Amino acid sequence: MEYTHLGRTGLRVSRLCLGTMNFAWQIDEAASHAILDRALADGVNFVDTANMYGSERGDGMSERFIGNWFARTGQRDRVVLATKVYAPMSDWPNDGGLSARHIIASCEASLRRLRTDWIDLFQLHHVQRDTPWEEIWQAMQTLVTQGKVRYAGSSNFAGWHLAAAQAAAAKWHLLGLVSEQAKYNLLTRHVELEVLPSAIAHGIGVLPYSPLHFGALSGALRKQRDGESGRSVLHAPERVEPHRAAIERYERLCADLGLAPTTVALAWLLSRPGVTAPVVGPRTPEQLDLPLAALTTELGADVLARLDEIFPPVGNGGPGPEAWAW
Repeated sequence: MEYTHLGRTGLRVSRLCLGTMNFAWQIDEAASHAILDRALADGVNFVDTANMYGSERGDGMSERFIGNWFARTGQRDRVVLATKVYAPMSDWPNDGGLSARHIIASCEASLRRLRTDWIDLFQLHHVQRDTPWEEIWQAMQTLVTQGKVRYAGSSNFAGWHLAAAQAAAAKWHLLGLVSEQAKYNLLTRHVELEVLPSAIAHGIGVLPYSPLHFGALSGALRKQRDGESGRSVLHAPERVEPHRAAIERYERLCADLGLAPTTVALAWLLSRPGVTAPVVGPRTPEQLDLPLAALTTELGADVLARLDEIFPPVGNGGPGPEAWAW
């Protein structure tokens, strides 16, 4: 396994992050534990979840599954654990968002579900424009001082949100954000305009989620032809059909390379500037095979150029303003 620093911190994380959104929503606890066992055995030490994953009426079952795994295996010290705060966990007005009250209450609830004393990376799951950064950082620093949180991260932030967060943190002489979890894949490249440049400038590690675009980049057309079930087939009408021509070219390229589409999509992300670790969400232990293969797959300049032809970047490519201006 290859490890790297999370953003500008001294914390070392695996180049793949195990996403657990499928836990409880798609797979049961035994299957979830089998995936955690396999991931850790292969050196994946970075596990991402959220209070809302697997939740029905605020029960946060994904976190509970992970907490039960920690209790069963005693492996908490070997894992860099990330979770999130923002989503409403009930209909009550203060049981969601980024108020100081909810940030602190959500952290304490996550700690109980995860059966741990601390969260390594506590991520703001979305922006909340009507909450001042002074309030957010006050709550985060309270949790850090109490030893309940080690680092703060974000998810679904625009580039200027990252800059604003860091400017506010600097006033308090705080570390600020160390990671941004953004939707990023060959079909969704908007973050290259401003999110990636901002993250790189501020020393924020990027954690791409949906790296296979809901399975569209996992060999979806071949799976459809072969009659296989799975996420890519389930989401085919809205995720695959609008990009059918490009995906056909992509799958032919992967076949010519002798590589699985999943492996190529993740190897491409691993080659991108600023990317720390793509977040992968297997539903079986075996589904980790192809992502792990991406760690040792190097795509040549000619292949990267072909991928840009098949899946063009936004505008002129690269960061703004050059992407849209002279």
